[in-house]
Amino acid sequence: MTSILTNNSAMAALQTLRSVNSNLSTTQNHVSSGLRVGKAADNAAYWSIATTMRSDNGALSAVSDALGMGAAKVDTAYTAVQSAIDVVSEIKAKLVAATEEGVDKLKIQDEITQLQDQLESIAASASFNGQNWVQNTIGTTMSVVSSFVRDASGGISVKTTEYTSTATDLLLDDTGTGGILGATGAASSESIVSFTIDNTTSKADIDKLLTDVETALKSMTSLGSKLGSISTRIDIQSNFVSSLSDSIDSGVGRLVDANMEEESSKLTALQTQQQLAIQSLSIANSSSQNILTLFRG
Repeated sequence: MTSILTNNSAMAALQTLRSVNSNLSTTQNHVSSGLRVGKAADNAAYWSIATTMRSDNGALSAVSDALGMGAAKVDTAYTAVQSAIDVVSEIKAKLVAATEEGVDKLKIQDEITQLQDQLESIAASASFNGQNWVQNTIGTTMSVVSSFVRDASGGISVKTTEYTSTATDLLLDDTGTGGILGATGAASSESIVSFTIDNTTSKADIDKLLTDVETALKSMTSLGSKLGSISTRIDIQSNFVSSLSDSIDSGVGRLVDANMEEESSKLTALQTQQQLAIQSLSIANSSSQNILTLFRG
């Protein structure tokens, strides 16, 4: 039965067209945004996970920046220690020269004084962002951010690598009378940065100074090794954070990114379906017009 009031064929064709248009709109959004899950309505579970992981990745980015800051602090301290070792080695050479007979020790002392001033300058200038790891108060604890952790229960925490300065972890303390270079030597009872010699200084006294210089060199070498170990740990952690961030990005992508090959195929198919649905609707609507021919005389 054909009715001019109810066109079931047209309604069915219209329903099909609406469905195709809806699917086409969704696919076009996927193609344009590159996301299969762009909002909570698309997939609430995946959207929630992706949002949380993106937030964590942002925190990891901050950790990476903090690690870079920490690496710069440690590298600055290590450079200062290495430079101080070179200067103390020069002082050692001057003291050896002072043991020769007939040498003017006052002139040698003039050179040593310049080197001692250089040591103090190295220690004081080894500061990065207001922190000096080789000249500060003994017992000061400094730290650098090393990681951001989310545990199984969802709790988060920030881990740090700490460095506490002892008397053998500083070139100089904040008073200039402590640390490797400022402390009184066990053999000579003089510090590396304040001892003096003159033409009355005996070879025995110079030998004592050489003993304390050698002790200082060993302590600075040990300090350099410690700072190098911290630097290596920071580098390893920095590489791990970078890899972890990439893994999180990849994991989030697997959840929410659109498969562009699949979406492209869908888009082509839906565009074809849309054309056919429009044609079907046109045919269904034309059936009512055909009734008019029955009433033509």
